[in-house]
Order: sequence, then structure tokens, then C-alpha cells
Amino acid sequence: MPEAAVEIRGVYKIFGPNPTSMVDLVQNGLTKQELMDAHGHVLGLENVDINVATRGIQVIMGLSGSGKSTLIRHINRLIEPTAGEIVVGGRNVLEMSKAELRAFRRFETSMVFQKFSLFPHRTVADNVAYGLEIQNVDKGVVAERSQKWIDRVGLSGFENYYPSQLSGGMQQRVGLARALATNADILLMDEPFSALDPLIRTDMQDVLLGLQEELSKTIVFITHDLDEALRLGDNVAILRDGVIVQKGSPQNIILNPANAYVAAFTKDINRGRVLQVGSIMDKETMPGGLEIEHSMVLEDALQTLSRANVKRANVMQESRPIGTIDLDKVIRALARPDATGGSLDH
Repeated sequence: MPEAAVEIRGVYKIFGPNPTSMVDLVQNGLTKQELMDAHGHVLGLENVDINVATRGIQVIMGLSGSGKSTLIRHINRLIEPTAGEIVVGGRNVLEMSKAELRAFRRFETSMVFQKFSLFPHRTVADNVAYGLEIQNVDKGVVAERSQKWIDRVGLSGFENYYPSQLSGGMQQRVGLARALATNADILLMDEPFSALDPLIRTDMQDVLLGLQEELSKTIVFITHDLDEALRLGDNVAILRDGVIVQKGSPQNIILNPANAYVAAFTKDINRGRVLQVGSIMDKETMPGGLEIEHSMVLEDALQTLSRANVKRANVMQESRPIGTIDLDKVIRALARPDATGGSLDH
């Protein structure tokens, strides 16, 4: 397993006049509604544990009010936890001095927001340069590095435009360029594409995946959209009312939902276009025969097996057989599971 870049350990967030005194009550079983009714406090996060792998994309998803945006703001201490630890690179962020925290925010993390958060009075070039300016980077380097990222996100020729002159997708490209320009190892992305229309959203996902393939940043990505989570995430954590109800690889979450709530989230997914052969293969191999790549989605595998008129094939990874897949198993995996009782209502 890759080394953890960010460790979120037992984090609680309770909003109200005396939140610290409420932690024991929650730990002893008091529900979110009971905490509100009896004590006038709001439970935002309850005992959240997540290890974010270095150079991976950790998606945190949930419906509105689940606590996902609250959680991501704990990583750079825009929100202070009521209890728990946030460890980044072996250092507890909660123990940083004000000066250390400023340096951490300037050099080690960058944030991309849902509402773009661009300066309306600054041009594209000046918005992208902002993070470098507060790092006190030399002006010549600022201009060169800003231009590099403007070019990389496809905004060449728009350097002197103001945000109001750009489409939503273009504004979000500016936000992404600004975050990347600081060369921070960790990107915190709070529903960055949710305000965009579907076509532009898919385009921005492509941009992010392309950049990640080259840059290998550690990314924490917040979304309420399961399709986006499955497309982007190396790992996914699903929040409900401040509690993690399941975490793991996208493939495992689809195949093995932890409860009816998660099953309801995943029941309408096009399993044939998401599930991969490697996630359902048998471990034994066979001599010779048809070969199928482990990353092939099941819809394509079904067509490949049918065209070859065979029921079984070797699963390959890096030109080496790692297992087998058979036609019946593919068909069973494509069947939608019953998610009765898995309402997404709170």
C-alpha cells in the first residue's frame, strides 16, 4: 500500500457554544438528532479516519450536509477539529505555530474551490500568479511559471482577460492553474467541477486526469457525484451525516457495498463501463488461450469473449497472466444488485 501523505485520525467536529464537552456524549452513543434536540449542538463529523495515499486521488463523497466540505477544510486548518489529529508528512497540523501554518498553506497545499474564488479585479495571469507572489518568488520566475500553467490548462491567449469575461469552465481552469503554479505536493479540491455543465465538467475531469498522470500529486477531491468519484478516485470514502459508511477502491465499493445506503448510491451505475476484469477474476491461470487486459471494462470483455466464441480467458497485466475470467462471471457481475431499503434520504 502506498505511504500515506495525509492521515485523518479520529476527527470529530461539533458546532455549538461548548463543543468539547459534547464529544464524550457522542462517543457514548448520542445521535446527531439527540445532540441537536437536547444540547443545541450540531454534529459535523464523527470519528473520521482516512489515510490519503501519496500521489493518489482520494475522493470524499456524500450528499449535501454529509460533512465532506467540512472535512477537507480540516486538512489545512481552515476549520479546527473538536477532537482528533491531522497528520501531514509526519507532522500534526494542529500543533503547528501560526508561522508554520502559514508556510504549510503557502508551500505544501493548494486549494481549488467550487465557486472558483478568483479575484475579479485581477487578470488571468495575475490570478494564476497570486500564490507565487505570496511565496515571495522572484517576479521573473512568477511570470514564467504562471505562463507555463496557463498554457498547460489551455488558456493561452487569455492572459489579459478578467474572470467576468470567461466561461465557467475557463474560470475553473484559472483556479486549477493557480493551484498548480505553487508547486504544492497536496491539492485540496472542494467540489471544483460541480458548478459546471456536464460537457465542461467531463472536459475538466480529463484535464485533471491528464495532469495527474504526469505530475503525480496527492489530491483530496470532494464531490457529491458518484460517476465523478468512480472516474477520478483511486480510493473513495462515502460520508453520511458526518460518518464514513464505506471506504475503499471504486471497484470494491460497487461490488461489495457495505450497507443498503451505499447500495442505493451505486445501483444505477453502468457496471459494464466501470467494473474492470481484474476486480472479478479468479486467481488461477490456464495455459494458452485468449488474453484480456486486467483493466478492460466488463462490457468490452463480454464482447471480446463473445467474438472469440470462448467462455474463458487469461487476465493479463504487464504481459504476464495474473488470473482468469469466465463468461458466466462477467454476466453475473453485470447484473444490478437489489438495493431495496437503501434510500438516500437522511
